[in-house]
Amino acid sequence: MKQARAGTVAMPIGTGRALARAADYVSLVKPRLNLLVVLSSGVGYYLGASRGFDVQLMLEAILGTAFVAGGAAALNQVYERDTDALMRRTRLRPLPDGRVNPSDARVFGLLLAACGLCILAMRANVLATALAAATLVVYLIVYTPMKRRSARATLVGAVPGALPPLIGWTAGHGSVSTGGAALFAIVFLWQIPHFMAIAWMYRDDYRAAGFPLLPVQEPDGRRTGRQAVLYAGALLAVSIAPAGVRIDSWRYAVCALGLGVALVWLAARFAAIRSDQTARTLFLGSIIYLPLLWTAMIWDKL
Repeated sequence: MKQARAGTVAMPIGTGRALARAADYVSLVKPRLNLLVVLSSGVGYYLGASRGFDVQLMLEAILGTAFVAGGAAALNQVYERDTDALMRRTRLRPLPDGRVNPSDARVFGLLLAACGLCILAMRANVLATALAAATLVVYLIVYTPMKRRSARATLVGAVPGALPPLIGWTAGHGSVSTGGAALFAIVFLWQIPHFMAIAWMYRDDYRAAGFPLLPVQEPDGRRTGRQAVLYAGALLAVSIAPAGVRIDSWRYAVCALGLGVALVWLAARFAAIRSDQTARTLFLGSIIYLPLLWTAMIWDKL
């Protein structure tokens, strides 16, 4: 038996396998994607808190929302494991690669979602819990099957994607109100240019899997680019709404205007030069845009 090199610690084989299996289950909840869910639900709670800011209740609302989102992500991967196996960027996920059994992943997803709903029901309110349940229903029962049939699924999928900040808002505020509706609209509109960039970059993968997205239906990408510009422009207008309904002030409005103009420019550049490079730049810009917008909202309220 070979000796371990000096300065290294040998890891038992069983421990290594356990860690690898744990990592597979963590990947089922799409942690990088759901980081934005956690962030947006926390921002929603902070902005909506109407009876004083309670850190513990905010963290519990975030945890409940994160569990529901993680459960939805795991269940989505159970449903899409066959199409995931056909795409280069998803074929090594735990389910298509055979590292996790579908029935185990299904139980894992259901338990996560149920725990999230229970946390929201016990520590938030009925409305926040109902919105979280609606997220599961629309995402799993409506959007996921629709992806295989129509490009309009993108708009349907933007609904559950925009609900986390509204869940946080209602957990802190007790009602939807104009402020919660504004946060929902911002995230709804933001998702379209964000996803148009993704759909263009991975259009070959989506074509191989049989998803009829816009870049698959129209390979020249003209409509894809127009949709990105249209929704980025609408987002620019709506992002200023929190100042109009007195969630934030003119200082936030100035920041939102600057960020919105930058995103519209990136979308217009993608629409004019439909390449992987311009799509990737729009994608990265959209990833930066939302946390900066949330930061501006919170900074203005401090």
